[in-house]
Amino acid sequence: MKLATFETAGRRRLGLVVGQEILDLNTADAGLPSDMLRLLEMEDAGLAAVTIAARSAARLPLDTVRLLAPVVPRKLMALGINYREHIAEMKSRIPGFEPPAEQVWFNKQVTSVNGPFDPMHKPKVSDMFDYEGELAIVIGKRCRHVPVEKAAEVIAGYMICNDASVRDWQMATPTQTMGKSFDTHAPIGPWITTSDEVPDPQALQITVWVNDEERQNFSTGDMVFSCHQQVAHLSKAMTLEPGDVIITGTSVGNGVLRQPPLWLKAGDIVRIAITGLGQIENMVVDEPVDALFRR
Repeated sequence: MKLATFETAGRRRLGLVVGQEILDLNTADAGLPSDMLRLLEMEDAGLAAVTIAARSAARLPLDTVRLLAPVVPRKLMALGINYREHIAEMKSRIPGFEPPAEQVWFNKQVTSVNGPFDPMHKPKVSDMFDYEGELAIVIGKRCRHVPVEKAAEVIAGYMICNDASVRDWQMATPTQTMGKSFDTHAPIGPWITTSDEVPDPQALQITVWVNDEERQNFSTGDMVFSCHQQVAHLSKAMTLEPGDVIITGTSVGNGVLRQPPLWLKAGDIVRIAITGLGQIENMVVDEPVDALFRR
């Protein structure tokens, strides 16, 4: 299934994407939430309700609705330095660089979540704005201390994410959180592809274009720590909850390590595609005036 959150006639709805149509599930079952987080909290019962509602749901052309971020999670966690080819790139460009022996996690604040086709703001405070094409995991069951071999059972599905980064702010502190958490800097989507449609998350191809120029093209098979290892590791420390999003790392081709660096500017269009998951596309715009101080 391809589970989506969309807007039509000013209303937020829960949808199921089938080909070039989207099924408005809320028309078939008034008891279904229009919020994806609430649906995922229903766990298996929620997916069963979607299957039943899909039989009689109203159908709309996909290109007539606005796709929103599929889910706004409680936790938005991201893994750094997780591709072998990227590590080799960093070793060649950064004197003395040694990759960490353990998984290195940081959090992006959930206010950075953005729609799959909505604009990203180029910050007023930096010109070092960069892109990172990544696979995102969506947790489907409340869990703790998940064995690696059981991790697939707690994953609801997968999405595309642009882990957009403000590099000078990122590198200013060891936590990286500030440079990773600017508003609009986590476009996700275009929908959640349920895990039954992704038999092997380590066999996906990720491609990133900026203004139709290919910048990244790599396989998730090059991860140092697999998707299942990531889920298992995080669950040792924290309870993972339905709707939590785990961003799994990026590989070579980011703007920061190019010579000279290639930073995003207003007017640029970043498009990211992943095998079987669709694509997202976001235009860079200058941070708007209405983002100035308000209370």
